Amino acid sequence: MAREVNLRQIEAFKAVIETGTVSAGAGMLNISQPAMSQLIAHMETDAGLKLFDRVKGRLVPTDRGMRLYEEIGRIFAGVRQVQNALEAIRREEQGTLAIGVMPALASSFIPQALPAFVRDSGNVFCSVQQMSSQWILDWLIARKLDVGLVGAGFDNPYVVSEPLIEHPLVCIMPSGHPLSAKTVIEPNDLEDVPFVTLHPDTNIGRRVQDMFEAYNVRPRAVAIANVAPTLCECVAAGLGVTLIHPLSVSGHSGRLAVRRFEPEIPYHYQLCRMADTRNAEIIDAFAERLRLTAAEVSRSLLTDS
Repeated sequence: MAREVNLRQIEAFKAVIETGTVSAGAGMLNISQPAMSQLIAHMETDAGLKLFDRVKGRLVPTDRGMRLYEEIGRIFAGVRQVQNALEAIRREEQGTLAIGVMPALASSFIPQALPAFVRDSGNVFCSVQQMSSQWILDWLIARKLDVGLVGAGFDNPYVVSEPLIEHPLVCIMPSGHPLSAKTVIEPNDLEDVPFVTLHPDTNIGRRVQDMFEAYNVRPRAVAIANVAPTLCECVAAGLGVTLIHPLSVSGHSGRLAVRRFEPEIPYHYQLCRMADTRNAEIIDAFAERLRLTAAEVSRSLLTDS
């Protein structure tokens, strides 16, 4: 007979799926591997469900396990929102800014921009959420965010958007790649060259594909990704070259060579807010800091590589 599972079992279940192994999950929870295995076994017994298949000594989540993981993710996201709300209440005397950031800018660029923004803006408390562009727009409408950074081409009639940090795409390649001897990369340079591309459903992926068709150039596609951080990691690992906005390269520059690409393919991100936002002055200051940081990052990437 199924019994109620407890929070510790749920934490163990979530950790195993997110880390991929029992041992890594145990390390995340700071418990022993046998204790972790016991928690998982007890959870399956108490739930009356088979949550994992045992394949060559590894736990592989079943379809039911993944359905449960998705529900748990929603619950934990709700808990995080409650924690954020509590923190905001504690800091009512401060200015606050809830920021939504797409993955391409979340891992390195935003952390570079925030310290100077917080320092210059005085007593401002920032909350940063990484999510897809569409989710950012939805959260802005729901008043869960004050401002969002999304990709070009994402629009909503209830949200005010402005182009931000426009820059031509750059060509990135592994350090030491033969093309790194050139200062400017042109379409013909990429003929039959291993190429890692963003999915054509994305704005950048579509523009790059159109450019290759216009110049009748066929790079050798070796992999496709739907987010810029994955693309940069594939290039840094030596899989191929790609064209990307320079801010997506921030944080990977030591492992990559960055070169100008001509003809230029301009691309901008968008800063989004509600028309009647309560934080207009703070958002304006935040946008200006993003512009300054973007200019610094772009200059350093093209100078150092």
